Amino acid sequence: MKQNNHFLSVIIPAYKQANTIKTDILNIKNTLDKIRYDYEIILVVDGTKIDKTYSVAKKIKNPKIKIYGLKQNHGKGYALRYGMARSKGDYVAFIDSGMEIDPNGLSLLIEHLEWYQADVIVASKQHPASQVKYPLDRKIISFGGYLIARYLLGIKLRDTQAGLKIFRRQVLIKVLPRLLVKRYAIDLEMLSVANYLGFKRIYEAPIKLNYNFTSLTHANDIKTIYKSLLDALAVFYRLRILKYYDNKNKRLWYYNPELKMRVNLG
Repeated sequence: MKQNNHFLSVIIPAYKQANTIKTDILNIKNTLDKIRYDYEIILVVDGTKIDKTYSVAKKIKNPKIKIYGLKQNHGKGYALRYGMARSKGDYVAFIDSGMEIDPNGLSLLIEHLEWYQADVIVASKQHPASQVKYPLDRKIISFGGYLIARYLLGIKLRDTQAGLKIFRRQVLIKVLPRLLVKRYAIDLEMLSVANYLGFKRIYEAPIKLNYNFTSLTHANDIKTIYKSLLDALAVFYRLRILKYYDNKNKRLWYYNPELKMRVNLG
């Protein structure tokens, strides 16, 4: 029995990970078994008809692991929101699938969250203690994300793009119902809205990861960058121009028909 009152939810969005998803989940579970918190793992397979990721994952039988499947591919942002809306944790984290991020970073993020009494802890490739291997093209993308985050959205972090973050539940109660991004810029939307709503204690922690991306000369990579930029600019427009995330617009975002539920974690 875990001797701690806090409960941790870990959300894992997965897309086309049939070859690695079982190993991913078991590695994360083994990591969480060693920490002092009780936990749940929520896997959201974003597109059950695309490959065998969902069917492979469903073979893992454990009461701490909950597996949801979305028939159609909606995007990482949608999958994260879907999982978070079903979470129960006092702390809610998410980690990308794919074996690139060391899941041991989860325990480190929790320690940072408690030590600094933070609202949000963001795993950062730019932290001096991080151990990161990733190519020049990914560094360019990361720097572009930094410029957008800092100068358009007011997020004073060196890195917002690594797929490992943890939130206190009271932050998600305020932030989650307002989110709209379905795909690429969900990290920027979550952090900018949290910051805008007054959750200023957002800090960085080290990460260990080994990227395995192809070159940006591929058309799909260029397309991803373009759509990520559009997503980020849309967040800026809603945040600074429309003031969409303000409380006066509560009637617009309290019920989320896409998630087919009231997004109310309180």
